Amino acid sequence: MQLDRGFYTADDPSVMRETISRIRVAGIQICERPMLLIDAIRKSSLKALYLPDRKRILLDAALPRPKRRWNEAHEIGHSVIPWHEDVILGDNACTLSPGCREQIEAEANFAAGRLLFLRDRFEEEARSIEPSIKAVNKLKKTFGNTLSTTLYRFVESAGLELPLVALVTDHPHVARRSDDFDPLDPCRHFIQSPAFARRFGTTSPSALFSDVAAYCGAQRGGPLGEGEITLMDDNSGRHCFHFETFFNRYDALTLGRYLRPQMPIMATST
Repeated sequence: MQLDRGFYTADDPSVMRETISRIRVAGIQICERPMLLIDAIRKSSLKALYLPDRKRILLDAALPRPKRRWNEAHEIGHSVIPWHEDVILGDNACTLSPGCREQIEAEANFAAGRLLFLRDRFEEEARSIEPSIKAVNKLKKTFGNTLSTTLYRFVESAGLELPLVALVTDHPHVARRSDDFDPLDPCRHFIQSPAFARRFGTTSPSALFSDVAAYCGAQRGGPLGEGEITLMDDNSGRHCFHFETFFNRYDALTLGRYLRPQMPIMATST
């Protein structure tokens, strides 16, 4: 594809200025006012950027190395979808609607997933193994992607018929949570498989996080615990799920898989 890859850091304007000085956006040399792009990167917390006129991908050097791969693939997605080039730069809220931007990002994410997970190969392997954090870890090593992206794709692929749900959160244990933890919005990602979304669409992410936190230990890394949690479906039926949580020192990753309906307890007289 002859794409050029470079790096920038939002914490070092001098490095960014040198990087940006040779970039042309929409035919306009921006080296005269490089802080315009620097400010845009900082304000939007951009971790990656694709510049069509230079066929260049810029990645935030401060991003952990394993996470650069997804961001690079996402920008490659922008580069191979023809209509993205016309709207990816220079648009603002007046010219690009939120819905259009969401569509652009969704298409780039889809392209990244097909690229990094080898089209249908990952889906075939995910559906052939028992859902577990161990299985997700194995697929992570096989395909070379981060644990978070592998978990996301695993739930989508293996959960067509089996209800699966996953959380990507801060450390669940109260003693390990970060200073900016928001108890009202504890989940960075709440991932529902197609089968889960059809039957358990009213599940509250925050309530589920509280149930997960109840079985998690305060370990600094690795497995944090597992437990059986009862969830209510959209018809008020109660069902048992097995949950397990793993902390990779960046995120806590929780996977829940459907077990069985919960049988009602019947009172009897003697």
